Amino acid sequence: MSSQNINLKNFSSPDSPLSGEEKKEKIKTLRAKLGELQLKIQEQKLPVLVLVEGWGASGKGSRISSMIRELDPRFFRVISVSSPSEEELAKPFLYRHMKNIPENGKFIFLDSGWMDETIRDFQAGRICVQQYLDRLEEIKIFERQLCDNGYLLVKLFLHIDKKEQQERLEHLRKNADTSWRVSEHDFWQNHHYSTCLEDFQSFMEQTNLPFAPWHVIDSTHRKQSEMDCLEILCSSIEQALMEKEAGILPISQTDPQYDPKLKTFPLVTMPLLADIPLDQEMSREEYKKQLKFYQKKLAKLHDQIYRWKIPVILAYEGWDAAGKGGNIKRITGALDPRGYQVIPVAAPKPYELARHYLWRFWQNLPKRGHIVLFDRTWYGRVMVERLEGFCKENDWQRAYTEINEFEKQLTDWGAVILKFWVQIDKDTQLARFQERQQNPDKQWKITDEDWRNREKWDQYEVAVNEMLQKTSTTYAPWHIIESNCKYYARIKTLRLLTETLEAALEQAAEHSKHSHKER
Repeated sequence: MSSQNINLKNFSSPDSPLSGEEKKEKIKTLRAKLGELQLKIQEQKLPVLVLVEGWGASGKGSRISSMIRELDPRFFRVISVSSPSEEELAKPFLYRHMKNIPENGKFIFLDSGWMDETIRDFQAGRICVQQYLDRLEEIKIFERQLCDNGYLLVKLFLHIDKKEQQERLEHLRKNADTSWRVSEHDFWQNHHYSTCLEDFQSFMEQTNLPFAPWHVIDSTHRKQSEMDCLEILCSSIEQALMEKEAGILPISQTDPQYDPKLKTFPLVTMPLLADIPLDQEMSREEYKKQLKFYQKKLAKLHDQIYRWKIPVILAYEGWDAAGKGGNIKRITGALDPRGYQVIPVAAPKPYELARHYLWRFWQNLPKRGHIVLFDRTWYGRVMVERLEGFCKENDWQRAYTEINEFEKQLTDWGAVILKFWVQIDKDTQLARFQERQQNPDKQWKITDEDWRNREKWDQYEVAVNEMLQKTSTTYAPWHIIESNCKYYARIKTLRLLTETLEAALEQAAEHSKHSHKER
C-alpha cells in the first residue's frame, strides 16, 4: 500500500484471493524478477536504497532476507542500524545514514534507519519537540536530495497489531536461540503501543513525500507480506528505470512545492571579484609580529573549542597559485595536531563519483571540538564540474540550494563554518606560475591543468561571482581574502578565524548560562 493517507489504527491489508501455494509460487516469480532487475540497475547505474522500518518483531529481518534471496551478493549490502556509536554521536545526525548510501547500480537494505532513531530519541527525551521538528526537516531534505541526485528510495513500514506483537515477543523470548533478538525496548514499545502508534503515524504523515512515499505492509501473515514487499520493490524499480531511460525529472524538480531551485535563503550581499581592491600591503616585520600574536591566540582558542565541543570547518577556494596552501600552513602551525585534519580535495575517485557528490565531504566532517580544513571543497560542483561539463546544467543549478542546505544542517548541528575565497589578479597569477616553473623546488606545484584553467579565467570568474552571490548565507558567509600580498592574506585569515571562534565561544557560554537558569 502506498500511503497517501496513512491510517495505522484502522489499517488492514486486503485479503488476497491466492492460496498458500499460489502465494509461494508468486514469491518465487517475484524473486526471479528482482534478480533480473538487479542486472538492469547495474546497466543503468541506478542506486537503490530500501529502508525497512516497523514494529519490533514485525519481521524486518526475514522480509529483507526474502528480498535478497535471488540477488547477487556482490552488489548489495544489508545494514542493521543499531544505536549510534560514540563516534557517530560526535557527528551530525545524518552522518551515519549519509555514509551508508549505495554506489550507482547497487542496493542497500537498511534494517531500521532514521525513522526509528528519531522516534526513539524523542520518546526517550534525548531531543525536544523543536529538535524533533528540525530533524524531520533534515530528513525531508536528505530524502529529496537523494531522489534529485538519481537515487531510488523505497520506504517500507511493517505493521502488526498489539496482540500479534506481544505473542511474537513472548515466543522469541522463550527460545534460548532467539531470545537475543528481543530487546527491552521492544517490550516497552508493546506496553506503550498506542503512544508508539501515534508517533509512527505522525512521522510517516510528515515524511510521506510524493518522490519518496511510505508503503505500509500488513506483516501479520508472512507469505502475504513477503509478496507485498517484493511487488512494491519490483514495481518501484521498474518505474525508476523507465523514468531514467526517458530522462524524466523527479517530481521534486517539477512540483514548485519541492523544487530546490525555488528555495530561498538569507543571503549576504557580496561584491563582484572585479570590484575587490588588491593593493593591500604588509611589511615582513609587521607580518612576523602579527603572525606571532594571532597564532598564540589561536592556540588558546583551540583548547577552548575542544572543551566546549564546538566543531569547526574551514573551507578554502581560490585561484590557482593564490596562496591557499601557505595560508592553511599558518593556521595549522598554531593548532594541536591531535585536534585538526587537512583534507586536500582532488578529482573524485571512482567510488566517490558513484555516489551523491556531497558524500565524500560528509565522510570528512570533524568531531565536536575538532577542526577540519578543506583545501578545495563541495563548491567544485558549481565551478570546475560546471565549466568542464562533468555534470548537467540542471545539476549545478540545483547545487546552490543543496549546498546551502548542507551548510545549514552543519551550523544547526553547532558547527562554525568559515569560507574563504583567496583572490589574486591575473598578472599576479602569471608571475607566480612563472616563478614556480623556474624554481626546481616549486616545479611540482605547477601543472598543465593550471595553465588550462588560466585560459578559462573569464569563465571561472563568472561562475565564482554567481557562487558568491548565491551561497553567501548569513549562517555561512563567504570571506574574500585579498592575496596579492601573501602576508596580508595570512593575517586577515587568522584575524577572521580568531574573531569568529571568540564569538562562537561567547555564544556557547551564554547558551550554557541560560540552560542552567532554566533548570
